[in-house]
Amino acid sequence: MEIKRLQELKQKLTNEADLSHIWSFYMDHFADHPEFTDLGQPAYNEYLDAILDKTCQQMFGKVVKITHFFLIYIPKYRLFHGPFQVEGRIGGVIYFEDIKIGLLAVSADDPPTDMVKYSRFSELIQLSPPDRSDRN
Repeated sequence: MEIKRLQELKQKLTNEADLSHIWSFYMDHFADHPEFTDLGQPAYNEYLDAILDKTCQQMFGKVVKITHFFLIYIPKYRLFHGPFQVEGRIGGVIYFEDIKIGLLAVSADDPPTDMVKYSRFSELIQLSPPDRSDRN
C-alpha cells in the first residue's frame, strides 16, 4: 500500500465519472490494508450519519436502518472511511473533509451480490449573506 496514492484517490473522487472505478481503486489500494486502517481512530461525524441515512433512503425508496457503522478518521489526511450495513446489505463510505466530497457504496441486493449502488456527495459551504459594506 502506498499512502501517496491517497492524492490519486482524491482526484478520482473529484473527477472520475464512473463511480465504480473510484470505489474499486479505494478497495484495491486502501480498504483492507492494515497499514492504512491502523492510521486512524474510531470517530463520529454528524454530517456523515445524516448523509448515510438520507442517501440510503433515496437509494432504496424507503426509510432504512443503518447498523454496524464503524467510521474511522485519519487526521493527517482529513479522511473518514468505514463500513456499515443497511437492511442486510454491506456498504462503505469515504469522505475527504478538506475538499468536502465523498462516495457511498452499497450492495444493491440482499443477500449481497456483485451489484452495487453508488452515490457521490458533497457538502455545501454556506456563505454568510452579503451586507452593504461588501460593495466597496
